[in-house]
Amino acid sequence: MARKTDSAPKAPKEPGRIKQMWQVFGMTRRYDSKAVWYMAAGFAVPTIAGIVLALVLSAGNVFGTVLWILAGVLGGFLAALIILGRRAERAAYKQIEGQPGAVGAVLRSSLKRSWRGSEMPIAVNGKTQDAVYRAVGRGGVVLISEGPRSRTNRMLEEERRKVLRILPNVPVTFLSVGPDPDAVPLHRIPAKMARIKPTLTKPEVMAVSNRLTSLSSSPLPIPKGIDPMRMRPQRGR
Repeated sequence: MARKTDSAPKAPKEPGRIKQMWQVFGMTRRYDSKAVWYMAAGFAVPTIAGIVLALVLSAGNVFGTVLWILAGVLGGFLAALIILGRRAERAAYKQIEGQPGAVGAVLRSSLKRSWRGSEMPIAVNGKTQDAVYRAVGRGGVVLISEGPRSRTNRMLEEERRKVLRILPNVPVTFLSVGPDPDAVPLHRIPAKMARIKPTLTKPEVMAVSNRLTSLSSSPLPIPKGIDPMRMRPQRGR
């Protein structure tokens, strides 16, 4: 009688932290040639500052000198990692800029906790794939269009009328993401939203978000954007 072997296929092993960082660095360097120089400057400034402080404050004290230099190197390494994270996110957004669902990727991965938004649009033009997204925060309701402004202005106005019909006292702000010269770049969406003057309290934000969500109809699904934190560099052919 043949022996049965129930060997389930093993899940692929996740890359280690260092390998992930190297992959992110490779992807960033490929799409952002200035990232290496920014990282080098971010590492050099704290390191040089640590050496200078070691020479000034710990002259003749070997232990103090080592501590100052070590602190400078660690500070430089941390600064370089922070710069890498920001440049990597920007490089990832450049890859999906202009694609349907790009704004949804930003709302999913980069939205601050004070804002509530969905990666799925609330209105979609089935022919052009233009879309409107909505986020709610202390600054009120923000409607973000994805596509040329000449085609999305009408969609924005329709969504604003829907919001004001049920929430007449809540401010509504427009943001336009698309090919227009004055459009908001993808990586600048969170910063633009953070600059909106707060007018609602946290309980009011929750109430407004729940009210709008309960009254929204199911949107036409469109391709989701990518998560910048899960980007992988493309292999050379």
